[in-house]
Amino acid sequence: MSRTCDICGKGPVSGNKVSHAHNKTRRVWKPNLKKIKTELEGTTVTLKICARCLRNDYITRKV
Repeated sequence: MSRTCDICGKGPVSGNKVSHAHNKTRRVWKPNLKKIKTELEGTTVTLKICARCLRNDYITRKV
C-alpha cells in the first residue's frame, strides 16, 4: 500500500528520534491519509488524499 497522497504527492518523511540522553534512532512521520470516494469523469473512484487536501477542497467527497 502506497502511503502517498494522490493529489499533492505528500509521503512519509524520515528522521531521528532523539532521547533525553541524546541517543538517536531512526523513525518515520507518516502523512494523515484518508480514503474517500469521489467522482472523476463520471466514474466513482477511491482516492487516498491527505487531510490538508481534503480540508482545502481540492477534491469533493461523493455523498
